[in-house]
Amino acid sequence: MFDILKKKITGFIDNLTKKEEAKVESKIETKTEEKSVLIQQIKHIPELQPKPEVIKAPEKSKSKEIVRVPEPVKVKEEKKPELPKIKEEKAEKIIVKEEKKEVPKLQVKVEHKKTIIKPQPKEVQSELKIQESSKESKILDIPDPQITKPISQVHHIPEKKPEATEAKFGILKQIKSIFTGDVEISKTDIVDLLDGLELEMLESDVAMDVAEEIRKDLEIKLIGSKIRKSELNSFIKDAIRKSLLEVMTNSRIFDILEFVKAQEKPVKIMFLGINGSGKTTTIAKVTKMLLSANYKVVFAASDTFRAAAIEQLQVHADRLGVKMIKRDYGSDPTAVAYDAMSHAKANAIDVVLIDTAGRQETNLNLLNELKKMNRVIAPQLKVYIGESIAGNAIIQQVSEFNKEIGIDGVILTKLDCDAKGGTVLSISKTTGIPIIYLGTGQKYEDIEKFDAEKIVERILG
Repeated sequence: MFDILKKKITGFIDNLTKKEEAKVESKIETKTEEKSVLIQQIKHIPELQPKPEVIKAPEKSKSKEIVRVPEPVKVKEEKKPELPKIKEEKAEKIIVKEEKKEVPKLQVKVEHKKTIIKPQPKEVQSELKIQESSKESKILDIPDPQITKPISQVHHIPEKKPEATEAKFGILKQIKSIFTGDVEISKTDIVDLLDGLELEMLESDVAMDVAEEIRKDLEIKLIGSKIRKSELNSFIKDAIRKSLLEVMTNSRIFDILEFVKAQEKPVKIMFLGINGSGKTTTIAKVTKMLLSANYKVVFAASDTFRAAAIEQLQVHADRLGVKMIKRDYGSDPTAVAYDAMSHAKANAIDVVLIDTAGRQETNLNLLNELKKMNRVIAPQLKVYIGESIAGNAIIQQVSEFNKEIGIDGVILTKLDCDAKGGTVLSISKTTGIPIIYLGTGQKYEDIEKFDAEKIVERILG
């Protein structure tokens, strides 16, 4: 069952998956060519280059804090006074990486971690006197003023260059996108495939309104989605699964056994449908289901219009051991149904199953008979029996019967012969009437409760 619809939808999934995977491969090939260029750009970004190794002088005592102090006037070498000697254990020499030379040291007094610097004359640099105070005083090495920075910049951390940072992350992001295998589904990628899917669903007996809704829903779910290449197929399949479930879901769905249990007895169920749809056989299947649940059943042979209809129902009654109430051909079908209802009340029968003459929705005389029976008998359930292979014709039939007398549920027959499967997707959405059971064979046991999840799994495989 559903072979054609399954083939169409599976083909859509495979084609879209292959198309998007090919786009990922093309993207990787294109980006790989730019890989070397991007790496070269990274090498020119200062933040990404390795930092030069800082060589520190060996510590002989406590660590010294180095403060660079500007000296505006260059001291002449021949007139430079000698600096007072300092203790060897507190002296420290640093090596400046940039100039790679030893620089003279001047000493200043620091108390409580604050630097005190005496101003120098403009003409000649005077010596800086160092007074030793407490143990908190520190000896600071002052390098040559020619290579020092302004005092305002001594403890200031240089700001990062935003341009370099933005470039760094931009390039890294590009390189990452090459190898992640992510793909974004665009409208141009999917529009042709969705057009083809919509047409194929129409060919599989899906109603036009339903096919259009599925297409629009898939556009919303797929376009703009970003998925990893390895998850692409499952993502597309899951989107289709959700769309199919949405069109088949109906809040009015019910189970006949649970309905009968909750109703006052006897429960009257009237079955409607055209000739050849499997209506009589379906009545026998429902009877078998009720008998298995220990309910007592009686038949009302109200199809007095079609030849051999009474004999056909009698065969099923004999096989199942059920009483059948009947009259001659041409009798009033409402009178037969009334007799069956009276018999059920007198004999504590739980359920009365009423067979009616098969008719087209265009036969006004027969429709008027159904309206009369509906008024007199007032059945609690009115169930339409239709062929799954009827396609869009069954949608028109259900709509007309529902308009004239009201329909509570639909039982689809011959599902095992339905290669297309579009009917089961369309009825609930287009008519608002729930599908309650599916006929899947000729045996009495070949009837199953409608389950949208199982239908979707059959279609998607």
